Amino acid sequence: MSLPDFSIFPLYLAPMAGVTDPIFRTLCKEEGADVMVTEFVSSEGVLQAWERNRRYVEFAEEHRPLGIQIFGSVPEHMARAARIITDAMHPDFLDINAGCPVPKVVGKNGGSSLLKDLPLLQRIAAAVVQELGNDCPVTVKIRIGWDAEHICALEAVQRLQDAGVQALAIHGRTRSQQYGGKADWNIIDACARSVAIPVIGNGDICTPQDVQRARETTAVAGVMIGRAAMNAPWLFRQAREYLTTGVIPEAPTPAQRIAFMLRHTRMAIDSGHYGEELVTMRAMRARLLAYAKGIPGTKPLRPRLSRVASYAELTDILSETGIDF
Repeated sequence: MSLPDFSIFPLYLAPMAGVTDPIFRTLCKEEGADVMVTEFVSSEGVLQAWERNRRYVEFAEEHRPLGIQIFGSVPEHMARAARIITDAMHPDFLDINAGCPVPKVVGKNGGSSLLKDLPLLQRIAAAVVQELGNDCPVTVKIRIGWDAEHICALEAVQRLQDAGVQALAIHGRTRSQQYGGKADWNIIDACARSVAIPVIGNGDICTPQDVQRARETTAVAGVMIGRAAMNAPWLFRQAREYLTTGVIPEAPTPAQRIAFMLRHTRMAIDSGHYGEELVTMRAMRARLLAYAKGIPGTKPLRPRLSRVASYAELTDILSETGIDF
């Protein structure tokens, strides 16, 4: 188990609850993502009901290099959960979530709430590092602070480096921003220059040009792509080609995008990851709406896509676009 090759300026798929399941990871890997991170799982869930929570962190060998992400607020529990996960799943690295802004996680003193207590965050990281030793590298994902009045990223990265963390991902927004406003890449850059360990930049990476700009104008060792990949998983391939050749490849045609939607849906159904077809289609609805954005003829179909209940119905709906797929 080891960290990715940072000499290639790796492109990470960000961990996103309800999005980065094994099926989506497979598709993003095919589209050029270099590194994967699973959906997060809570340390308490691992300790109390590991087999029930295991499905959130399952992965295929072709997804490597891959990290499994956990969140929690009790150092000893985080360390024990990290050991259970590492022994059972053998990820390439174990990632600590100190950036999630959603109330469900923050309310349990996990995720970005740890940015309000940096000594606790450092103790958690140190406990996990000590528990895993040389068995598995430990990384951490943070935001730049709790709010505009409490920007703490520079102190946080120093503490985490001191705790033995081997790499960091930084989302350039505060917790209070959620996903609004703009990511502050000046702070990300300052953090990357202040530590000896690799820093991966995250936030507002939406185009190949954004990736190139991050590589050329900041000290980050790679970038992490989240919401943009939800709409366009092929961004990884486009960005890599642009970094390599300087030429931006053409975007998929509307027909190719519809074919991608259908393939993702069929893979999800066939995998049984979510259960029966209706349950799978419910889980896919947000994905389908994201994929459909910008495809000609889909705007009046969006209400029906938000209620689609079967693969056959999806095919019928998309046929009304008049696009031959």
